[in-house]
Amino acid sequence: MDRASHQSDKKHAVVTVAICFLIAVIEGLDIQAAGIAAAGIREYFGLDSSQLGIFFSAGILGLLPGALVGGRVADRVGRKKVLIWSTAVFALFTLCTVWVNSFSSLLAVRFLAGAGLGAAMPILITLASEAVTPQNRGRAVGLMYCGMPVGAAILSLVASTDFGTNWKNIFYLGGLLPIIVIPVMMWLLPESKEFLKAKEQANTIDQQSAVQSSFKDLFNSKNLFRTILIWVSYFFTLMVVYIMLSWLPSLFMELGFSRKEGSTAQFYFMVSATIGTIILGMLTDRWKKAYVIILMYGGILAGLFALNGASSLTQMYWASALVGAFVIGCQGVLYAFGGIVYPTELRGTGVGVASAVGRVGAMLGPAVAGQLLAAGFGAAGVISAAIPCIIISAIFMLFLVRRLQQV
Repeated sequence: MDRASHQSDKKHAVVTVAICFLIAVIEGLDIQAAGIAAAGIREYFGLDSSQLGIFFSAGILGLLPGALVGGRVADRVGRKKVLIWSTAVFALFTLCTVWVNSFSSLLAVRFLAGAGLGAAMPILITLASEAVTPQNRGRAVGLMYCGMPVGAAILSLVASTDFGTNWKNIFYLGGLLPIIVIPVMMWLLPESKEFLKAKEQANTIDQQSAVQSSFKDLFNSKNLFRTILIWVSYFFTLMVVYIMLSWLPSLFMELGFSRKEGSTAQFYFMVSATIGTIILGMLTDRWKKAYVIILMYGGILAGLFALNGASSLTQMYWASALVGAFVIGCQGVLYAFGGIVYPTELRGTGVGVASAVGRVGAMLGPAVAGQLLAAGFGAAGVISAAIPCIIISAIFMLFLVRRLQQV
């Protein structure tokens, strides 16, 4: 029976992480979609640069309420159910992007698509975390989250084909893929065993205890300090992540390289990000947590300094790959920490709120970078401004590791 139970648990974990990986691939597609389709959307709707910036922000803004609500509802009614509905919302409004005819309706559907995607992300992290033993959570979240750069890299390749030259095809792809994945989730995705166990215990002990965990529990005596620490780290790390995701090709052009060379750098960034996310996730389980924090933030700093100091195209490609490996990998590790920091009954809520705080940084980062470029600081100024953000994140994560060791 023990062997049979072990095989069942292993199958449960593999299926869960694989399906969550597919949803993360779709998130990666969406992250790249707006930028790749920008030129076609600008022409189709007759937008100026300011309106195009608002279009970019609408999807990211939608992630905030989605992350806040999705994680909370998943703690109440179940991970699987909320993930299916949030994926359906994202798919529907991504397809609607193709069919709208006004700028206001374009913003509305991008916001709602972002809300669906924002609700899905904390559930993906929670499901991947709860599908494995606590000793393997970093690896599981890393394997799941590497789907994001895979999706972004795939869309970059699609964009270079005749199919990808039509902006509507980009959103058809982004909307139809999750519709295909939804039946797979309904059929194959198991509910979290930890959630079912916690729910059963709650029903046995106290019928009301299932709804007693709430947002305020993030700030009780046990969780207050760790909540603040992880929020600050999420905020500043995602600020740098989205500066790189949004501006890397443009920063290349600021440094005198061509648009095509900038796009190639973005591709190297995403490929190395996939590798870095997997390796850092595995190291999270095997090394002391403090060593992983020092490695990944040290790697980001090394990459930023390399970008600032590189003089040839080859050096810039290597620097882009170095930054990608560590900055996206770092985000995967932070998501894994969200699964470690909070108990089962609060995990979806905790990861969801932390993700929402991180998304605020994600919105501010590209805007701050744009202001720095407009003020004449150039690419070097943008890259230099990212360095203190990384140092602050590293310090707060090291404090969090120390706090977890004291418990």
